[in-house]
Amino acid sequence: MATERSDVDLVDAGVVGAFARAALLATLLGAAAPIAIPIPFSPAPITLQVLFVFLAGLLLGPVWGPASILLYLAAGGIGLPVFAGMSGGLGVLVAESAGYLWSYPIAAGLIGLVVHRGTDLRDPAEVSTALVVAALVTATVLIYAMGVGYMAWLLELELWEAVTVGALLFIPGEILKIVAAVAIVESGRIDTLDA
Repeated sequence: MATERSDVDLVDAGVVGAFARAALLATLLGAAAPIAIPIPFSPAPITLQVLFVFLAGLLLGPVWGPASILLYLAAGGIGLPVFAGMSGGLGVLVAESAGYLWSYPIAAGLIGLVVHRGTDLRDPAEVSTALVVAALVTATVLIYAMGVGYMAWLLELELWEAVTVGALLFIPGEILKIVAAVAIVESGRIDTLDA
């Protein structure tokens, strides 16, 4: 009995590298989960996770940046303890702070589109600091709009009350994360996917 052999097309090395970086960034995002500072009157804790959302968009671009965040959400959805406070499971993806989580891939994609001006990646260290900061601020507004909006809807809060417990307290930390992301990118020590 003869066996039939056929050629197998190998996955392009660029795709493998992009997936590996996306998986690494998803892992770093999950590794930031234990660093969560609960706030007594807010369902959302202070975390470092938004910093990695920024880096996903800046370093991986508008395609692989969101892909890395989706890998992170999938890992948490199946129960791995990668969400804030070392939690996991589908319940977290519909809890009071789920709007923030669902905004992350959109924010990473937005940052990637603005900074890279499309799907072809360029070195974010060579992009003007003003453009990078504008992209990060816009993404932050998106994250908080979705997070606060979902929280207000789910908990039946007035909009200002939801903004007070879900956004205002976090602004100083977000400014620090923006500064950190810009410093990381401008250091030139991390290559983009195409580099």
